[in-house]
Amino acid sequence: MHRGKSVIVACAATAALLGPVGVAAADGSAPASTPAATPSAKPHKGAGDGSQGLCKRAKKIDERLDRALKRLKGQANVKGSVARLAKRVERAKKADHTEVETFLNHKLTFRRSLVTTLEQRQKDLSKVQTWCASRGEGSGT
Repeated sequence: MHRGKSVIVACAATAALLGPVGVAAADGSAPASTPAATPSAKPHKGAGDGSQGLCKRAKKIDERLDRALKRLKGQANVKGSVARLAKRVERAKKADHTEVETFLNHKLTFRRSLVTTLEQRQKDLSKVQTWCASRGEGSGT
C-alpha cells in the first residue's frame, strides 16, 4: 500500500516538473526556440578561458607569489626557507642520520625547484597583468 502512494507521488512530481514540455512533446509540435539559439543573441564577453577572473585576481596572486618567494629566499632563521632546510640537511648528515638526510635532501631539491617555478610564474603573471591593462579588465597592474 505504501509503495503505491510513493509511485503516485513520484509520477505527480514528474508531471508537474515536465508540465508544458511534456504536453508539447506529446503533441508532436516543435519546441519554442530559446533566446540563446537565435542569431540576435549577444555572445559572451569572455572566451571561456577564465581571463576575466584572472585579471580580477592578478594583484592578489602577485602578492601571494611575492610572499612565498620572500619566505623561500629567506635566511636560515625563516621557517620554510631553502637555507633553513639546507641547514637541517647538514645537521642530519653530521649526526649520521642517513634516512633523514635523504628525505630532507629530496625535500630540499623540490623546494629549490619551487623557487624557479614561482619566479617563472611571476614573470608570466606580469605579462598577464599587462594584457589585462591593455584590455581595461580587472586590476591590471
